[in-house]
Order: sequence, then C-alpha cells, then structure tokens
Amino acid sequence: MEINVRGKNIDVNPSLKQYAEKRLSKIDRYIKQTPLAVQVTFSTERDNYVVEVTIPLNGYLLRAEESARDAFSSVDNVMEKLEKQIEKYRTKLFKRDRVEVASAPREDLENARIVKVKRFPMKPMTPEEAAMQMELLGHDFFVFHNAENDAVNVVYRRKDGNYGLIEPEDY
Repeated sequence: MEINVRGKNIDVNPSLKQYAEKRLSKIDRYIKQTPLAVQVTFSTERDNYVVEVTIPLNGYLLRAEESARDAFSSVDNVMEKLEKQIEKYRTKLFKRDRVEVASAPREDLENARIVKVKRFPMKPMTPEEAAMQMELLGHDFFVFHNAENDAVNVVYRRKDGNYGLIEPEDY
C-alpha cells in the first residue's frame, strides 16, 4: 500500500506523517486490492486541523474528511469514518456478488450504450447563479462554466439541504 501524505499550506512534521501512515496502514486488512494508493492531505481551517483521505478503489472513490483542534485526533476521526465507508463498500460488493452468482448473465447490461446526448450552451456564471439555475430547473445537479475560475464545474444539492461545488483539479 502506498500512502502519500502532504500538507496544503501547512508543513506536516515527521511524527504526524508517521502517525497517519501507521493508522491508515490498517486499511490493508479490510481491502485486498493491490496496489492500493491512499492520498492524505492536511490543512488548517479556523484553528482546526483538517485531514482529507481519498482512496480510489475499483472504480469507486472512498473519501473522508474530518477536522479537530489536534491533528492526531483528526486522523483518528477520519479513520473511524473510513472504516464505516469500507464496511458499506464491502457489504455492497458482497450483495452484488451474491446477486450476480444467483442470476443468469444479463446481456442487456453488456450491450448498454449511450442513447441520448444532451447539448446546451454554457454561459459563464458564478456558483451562486448556477445553484439558482439548478433550483429553477428542479434538478439535483447543474453543470456550468464557472466565471470565477474559467473551468467547467458542477453544483449539486447535498443531503443536508446545502449545496456542494465540484471543481476539476489538474493531475
């Protein structure tokens, strides 16, 4: 397993990096995928340490973010969140595998194809304007050209009633 620890506008000291690597290395016992790449990003926000962990996994993406006054506590909190997500992931895989074994192969899934292409003009707008447009259309998400960063973004409605913004990041 490869664990990449980095800081975003913060220096990650060796003891914190070692602690994060030690705690996150326990993920290996839950997931039997190799190679497993774990991305850990530390940052600060209003006197709190924020840790974000991203794990690409067989076409899925496990992601958890937690914050605490102490950086070590934030690692512990994010690990608890990840363990719950991994358990959900494993349960879904188990159920899916049982269904696939129990049912005959479905040719309609193998022949699935794109049957509709939707094109629309993307005038530059702010995320707030995009959220308003999304509400007016009655959709759960809206793709738009962000006038602030000159990139294609997605605004979406979160389960808590607030909005989320997806911005592309260069690799």
